[in-house]
Amino acid sequence: MMQLDDQQSAARTWFEHLRDLICAEFEAIEREAGSDARFDYTPWDRTDPSGAPGGGGVRGVMKGRVFEKVGVNVSTVGGTFEGNFAKTIHGAGEDPSFFATGISLVAHMANPLVPAVHMNTRFLVTTKRWFGGGADLNPPNPIDDDTADFHATLKRACDAHDPGHYDRFKRWADDYFFIPHRGVHRGVGGIFYDHLEGDFDANFAFTQAVGRAFLEAFPRIVRRRMNAGFTAEDEARMLEWRGRYAEFNLVYDRGTLFGLKTGGNIDAILMSLPPRATWS
Repeated sequence: MMQLDDQQSAARTWFEHLRDLICAEFEAIEREAGSDARFDYTPWDRTDPSGAPGGGGVRGVMKGRVFEKVGVNVSTVGGTFEGNFAKTIHGAGEDPSFFATGISLVAHMANPLVPAVHMNTRFLVTTKRWFGGGADLNPPNPIDDDTADFHATLKRACDAHDPGHYDRFKRWADDYFFIPHRGVHRGVGGIFYDHLEGDFDANFAFTQAVGRAFLEAFPRIVRRRMNAGFTAEDEARMLEWRGRYAEFNLVYDRGTLFGLKTGGNIDAILMSLPPRATWS
């Protein structure tokens, strides 16, 4: 059993609470669509390379009428980074010990007019302590009203904490969620931030606000589009776009690499992969 200090415990408790709120809302959407789909939760444990207990988490997955596949993973892990990987992590170059807790979510939707979405927020401790994460919308068939709604909700959350956050973190998301070999962005963006350190209380409050903003915006967009009619061409674009999404997550995504390098649960790490995709 890992011993957590007050900050680590508070962050873990929030991420687990946010998971419960999001999963309840997504299940409510399925019920509104006449589906009895529920999340299936699978706990997992991690052993640190040193042989000591290294924490673990719970992977939740639901496959329903609205959510073709949605995964929500909450993990709390710690131990020692192996080899040169420590040098790539903020504050771990000289001391490879670490603690990390966070929530990661990816939803692939049945209706191609409902955007897919990614959200992740986390708290890491090395020789430094910081928050990171964000949320980004990934529509295979973008609709301007949905994009504007998503960004406006995130901007309000940012502006309540720092008027410079939104512009800075939006640019960060645009730069990060880009597929170089395709020359395209992964979606229509959102916000992304990392290494937010210093004032724990302020940064924790902002990270909570990001989670609440996601919970406000995305279910509203889903309900707006989930019963819309779509064409075979819409679905074909969705399947092709999912292939690009998979390429990004397997080639460029830092969270995927972090999970693999720290001995995380493989199913939880790769839960972001879509259930169906095409490459043409």
